[in-house]
Amino acid sequence: MLDDTVVILLVEDNPGDARLFRETLNEAKALHFELAHCESFRKALDYLTIAEPQVIVLDLGLPDAFGIEVVRRARAAAPSVPIVVLTSRDDEAVGMQALHEGAQDYLTKGEIDARLLSRALRYAIERHRMQEALRNESLVDVLTGLYNRRGFLTLAGNHVKLTERTRSPFALVFVDLDGMKQINDSLGHAEGDRALIETAGLLKGCMRQTDILARLGGDEFVLLLAAAGEHTEEVIRKRLQEQLDVLNAEPGRLYTLSLSVGIVIASPQHPLTLEELLVQADALMYQHKQVRKNRA
Repeated sequence: MLDDTVVILLVEDNPGDARLFRETLNEAKALHFELAHCESFRKALDYLTIAEPQVIVLDLGLPDAFGIEVVRRARAAAPSVPIVVLTSRDDEAVGMQALHEGAQDYLTKGEIDARLLSRALRYAIERHRMQEALRNESLVDVLTGLYNRRGFLTLAGNHVKLTERTRSPFALVFVDLDGMKQINDSLGHAEGDRALIETAGLLKGCMRQTDILARLGGDEFVLLLAAAGEHTEEVIRKRLQEQLDVLNAEPGRLYTLSLSVGIVIASPQHPLTLEELLVQADALMYQHKQVRKNRA
């Protein structure tokens, strides 16, 4: 819960929208706030040099900055502050893209009421705090630097709750490192650890800032892609294979890195729990492994 005063930086050049935002905040009785308002991105940057708000609410159509680039620049200027984006009804796709760039949430102008605004701000702050806590607590795998199972379940569960509101599909990618036992037995556990670290690095190259990557344990990894489309499975498999080919082509390698992959697209029309999605993705990964073994 956010019992203290929440300092909000609103970056909005339209006086009418800024006034409506303040009025809506005033209606959110459970939220104690202090509002700082900047009419341009340059003024917002100046403000951020002398103060750090607890959340930035950012319009994407400013006179001196426009579109998704505003989110990127705001993230660079204030990496430790969560961002909520304001979009028009015609720009919801841009709002989703803003999530990929690190925004915690987006709100559509004309559809904001006190309850929705209060919840979005609270969610943005609490989710950001949770992410920071996960980075600093024992929810990270020591070997790879990725989230461990507990860290993944915490963050991914939070993302699933968000999609219940946004109604946006996402993807769960279950990955198993093939031949881990053979690497350990023939080359030693130091090489086995190296294979796990290489796999972690390869998977990091396939994710965006808002995706969630974890080592579940042993030779199993999972990647939650925060947004998914019609060709997501095809794209992610191609990207993984391309990176595997580059890695395995390096001279002097003692083994060939190989991955079995199961991918589930979570549809808002047919919602499943995180545990059900993991079971499905695990089963698809096993099918992929068996098909490749039979071919071999």
